[in-house]
Amino acid sequence: MDRLTIKSEFLASICDPLELRRLFEHIPGVFFFVKDTQSRLISASQAILDRLGLKQEDEIVGTTDYEFFPREIADAFGRDDKQVFETGEPLIDRLEIWYNEQRILDWFITTKLPMHGKNGEVIGLMGITHSYEGRRTMHGPFASVSKAVEFIRQNFREKIGGPELAKAAGMSERHLTRKFQEAFGMAPHEFVMRTRIQAASEALARSEASIIEIAIDHGFCDQSAFTVQFRKRTGLTPKAFRARYRN
Repeated sequence: MDRLTIKSEFLASICDPLELRRLFEHIPGVFFFVKDTQSRLISASQAILDRLGLKQEDEIVGTTDYEFFPREIADAFGRDDKQVFETGEPLIDRLEIWYNEQRILDWFITTKLPMHGKNGEVIGLMGITHSYEGRRTMHGPFASVSKAVEFIRQNFREKIGGPELAKAAGMSERHLTRKFQEAFGMAPHEFVMRTRIQAASEALARSEASIIEIAIDHGFCDQSAFTVQFRKRTGLTPKAFRARYRN
């Protein structure tokens, strides 16, 4: 019996095509999911169910990201899904805002791969999501911008200019911008803004500070500017986000 026959017979004998997903249940901090071409969830690891407050997988089947996330975030997930469906190409290490264990917005890294039917057409995707903190020291695009990322995380409350950030990273502005695009799919200034929003969301959820105090403390000139940028990236105003978290 040749090797291809051995492989095909084994795969044909698998009762559940998604049985291999159980491997991800034993990898700490990794969330596994499957969607169809309408971005409806078909399967998800127990870690995702726990994060979304669900008890069993049947509760998530047929749902979409809009039922669990603010519209702006769900829109971003949908755009990435569509790219995979239309191109048939994987989306590797996409930086996204997702819920951490405390249900606060935080940085996560997501990879999505197309799934093909017997006729070769894309019928959905499978993906994994895990915390950015677990990837930031790895080699590759993340390592190349790690100094700049740490500089942003330590100084995001201040005005950060391109030359200042490039100096901290030890490379030219142009080179740094290219590396940020490779690693995160965004320019450095957008990373700065999202870092401010992520930190501000935690302050909204955990502190009793007023919204204007949080806005100023996180690098925004006033509450109006903070509200515009926060809603643009989360789909909610700061006030609505705080109310949703506390409810």
